[in-house]
Amino acid sequence: MGGSGRAVPRRNRSAPPGALPGLAGGGVGGHTRPSAHPKEPVQRKQSGMFVLGLPYAILHGGYLGLFLIIFAAVVCCYTGKILIACLYEENEDGEIVRVRDSYVDIANACCAPRFPTLGGRIVNVAQIIELVMTCILYVVVSGNLMYNSFPNLPVSQKSWSIIATAVLLPCAFLKNLKAVSKFSLLCTLAHFVINILVIAYCLSRARDWAWDKVKFYIDVKKFPISIGIIVFSYTSQIFLPSLEGNMQNPKEFHCMMNWTHIAACILKGLFALVAYLTWADETKEVITDNLPSTIRAVVNIFLVAKALLSYPLPFFAAVEVLERSLFQDGNRAFFPNCYGGDGRLKSWGLTLRCALVVFTLLMAIYVPHFALLMGLTGSLTGAGLCFLLPSLFHLKLLWRKLLWHHVFFDVAIFVIGGICSVSGFIHSLEGLIEAFRTNAED
Repeated sequence: MGGSGRAVPRRNRSAPPGALPGLAGGGVGGHTRPSAHPKEPVQRKQSGMFVLGLPYAILHGGYLGLFLIIFAAVVCCYTGKILIACLYEENEDGEIVRVRDSYVDIANACCAPRFPTLGGRIVNVAQIIELVMTCILYVVVSGNLMYNSFPNLPVSQKSWSIIATAVLLPCAFLKNLKAVSKFSLLCTLAHFVINILVIAYCLSRARDWAWDKVKFYIDVKKFPISIGIIVFSYTSQIFLPSLEGNMQNPKEFHCMMNWTHIAACILKGLFALVAYLTWADETKEVITDNLPSTIRAVVNIFLVAKALLSYPLPFFAAVEVLERSLFQDGNRAFFPNCYGGDGRLKSWGLTLRCALVVFTLLMAIYVPHFALLMGLTGSLTGAGLCFLLPSLFHLKLLWRKLLWHHVFFDVAIFVIGGICSVSGFIHSLEGLIEAFRTNAED
């Protein structure tokens, strides 16, 4: 299911104002930011920590949950391709050229000329919500893992979250991602090793696997949450325009998308299935909490380290989107520039960054539910950025050139994505309210 656009010589290779930060382009406040490896964001999200919630999705979805892992991979691969197709148009000479550079540019083009900046603002808000929620999830999972690794210590999960946030507070002083990018490969390799250790333990208990527990029926109330969890584990569309713009050979973009999603689908499906077969109805929100205490502590410490090292990327991206939208958007900025004439961050700008770190802590303390938060984010922004907006933009910008099957795919994805988004959001919100009430009573 490929998009109608094709990779061709581009207008330029640099990321524009409005492109998602952390990949390419100019720095903030005069600081030049080195680009991370172009495949890094997709690799991080496709094989990142959020696979830990997938066995919980199988708990409430059974075989249908496995099917959704495959279906989400196919759909996200397709919408990623059509999103990139929206970057291109045919010029007067009949050549396909790159006329847009970011998700924001595509959104603005769809709303022009009546509302030339509305689409970009909607995309920026969705990006900020997803990135901040990702940061919150890293704090939640850090507190959860440490609490379950050392249950005998007189330290609560909230206290562990506070300790994790204290470690993360220096992120407010980040000028670029150069220091963080050095740990990227190490983080990815560490997580693959951890996944292998978990799978190896599960395979060692293969004789006790509960195949009879994997059903075709679904938990109607909790399954929509599972949909959000699965969708969130695949979200990488916000990085794709900058990624494709930095590829040495853009013609390989479709091939890269195919192989990364195939690999992610296989790894996620196998991990979720073998983990659920091992613990069945005892499967917890974060699957490593099911491991024996001797193994759990070692694995969880590595996972916490990875979570803390992964936090700066979405945090810095969210900060830059906020700063560009609210403080550095020329005459359209809502507030004065948070950078001085020498390019240094002003004290009140630093205070706002620290406040964002503290906000992620407060959310993690008051809503410490990994699976529910992941489901809520996947249903709200994940489905919007990965399913709804790409298909809508594709129809709007390339309507005259689309074949009937492209129109059918786009409409079907928009309808299915809309239904899953609304139902997942409602059920995730209900679950969070119920959990909050239970905690308040306790």
